[in-house]
Order: sequence, then C-alpha cells, then structure tokens
Amino acid sequence: MTERDESGEGLPARPDPDHRRPPGLDDVTVDALGRLSKALETIHRVRGHLYAFHQLTGTADFELDNAVRLLRQAGHDKWADRIERELIGRNVLQGRWTFQIVEEYDDGYYAVFQELERQARDELAGGRRHLFEAELKQQRRTPGQPGHEATP
Repeated sequence: MTERDESGEGLPARPDPDHRRPPGLDDVTVDALGRLSKALETIHRVRGHLYAFHQLTGTADFELDNAVRLLRQAGHDKWADRIERELIGRNVLQGRWTFQIVEEYDDGYYAVFQELERQARDELAGGRRHLFEAELKQQRRTPGQPGHEATP
C-alpha cells in the first residue's frame, strides 16, 4: 500500500520492516516491551545526570584551588589550609571519587539493565526496536500530509 504525496510520487504507507510487529506478537507484549524501552531511556537520562554530577564535582574541586589561592592572598591562611586539608581531593562517598561511582554504575546496574532489555526484545520481538512507538506513529500521523510520512 502506498500513499501519494503532492508530486504524485508513491510513498510507503507502513513503517519499514524493522519497525513492524512480527507475526503473532500480541498487544500486551508490545506494550510491555514499550514500557521496558521507556524505562531504559529513563536510565540513559539518569546516566547523563550521573556524568553531570561527575563533571560538576570535578569542576568545583578545581575551583577550590582558586579559592585557596585568594584566601592566602587575603591573609586567611587558616581557612586556606583547612579547605586544602578537609575538602580538596576528598572522596564524595566512602572511598570513592565520582569516576569510581560512574564506573560502578556502568558496570553494574546500567549494564544489566541494557542487557536485559536487549535480550527481552531479541527473544520476544525478533530484536525489533520501538514497535510501540512505530505503531503509535501510524495511529497519530496524517497519511499524505507533508511531514507525516511513514518512513524517511
């Protein structure tokens, strides 16, 4: 089945085969895989926030060098010494700098999450990604309308 654009060219009216539901795949499974995918997308965002935490903490730690320098320049050696001793280079969690937290997260929870999502998708949907969203796109687009094409 094809649509016609304004030039009369035929366009596919359905998603590409990689985004079509395999035969026999039920609605509940598509919904479940869609929710698993959405959860994984949320975890990708979490990981981004974790990297922001990592980078911002490092930036703050290096900015302390300037604060210490200026405190010394102003004659406040006691405060400069205390910040150097108690804060610069301090672990953010017991025994860990932020890079170690990122590595532990990546190698543990994040890796398991990604692998389970991939395995479930492979086994239940033949590895096809975003089936729920592809079907949602079909429901919400206006066939024949520019900017509403089924495929690129």
